[in-house]
Amino acid sequence: MARTKQYKEEDVIQKAMNLFWRNGYEATSVRMLEKEMGINQFSIYSSFGSKHGVFVESIKAYKSELNSIRNVLKNSNNGTIGIKQFFYDFLEFTKENEEGKGCLVCNTVSEMGKKAKPELMAELMKFTEEIRSLFINNLKQDKDRTQERVAKEANFLTTSLLGLSIGSRIQSETQLEDYIEMIFNRI
Repeated sequence: MARTKQYKEEDVIQKAMNLFWRNGYEATSVRMLEKEMGINQFSIYSSFGSKHGVFVESIKAYKSELNSIRNVLKNSNNGTIGIKQFFYDFLEFTKENEEGKGCLVCNTVSEMGKKAKPELMAELMKFTEEIRSLFINNLKQDKDRTQERVAKEANFLTTSLLGLSIGSRIQSETQLEDYIEMIFNRI
């Protein structure tokens, strides 16, 4: 007879997500996951298959959390003003006790690069493309922009968001706000 789980998967994944977010994939061991999640190694493997499985579920939970600010951008009808607000909202989202921890997806791409398993990299790139699409939709609200300009500005904004994510881990609030203001002086 199968044992009943003594935990909710959503709760333990939330804890794992925060651990990966703080430490990165490589630096997070299964032992650390056991301690943080409050479940043993057998339960981790039984529920998620592997550390990688826990991480994939953590990425899904992260995307779900980020939906609160992504949906604001998705429903925005303010063009670049809406995108700029998204940047400020994203900066706030990356904070943990006044200390920035960046974006879990950006941190992972930076950490793992080409070493990432193809299915994980596909999931990470899908996330990036979803954000880029939101930028495109908002940029198109300005009817004077050409398709080519919209595409170039969306690429610029996507790369700028990656820079903001990394910067949020080491720069002051003033430096980050200056960065955002300079981005939108160029758009």
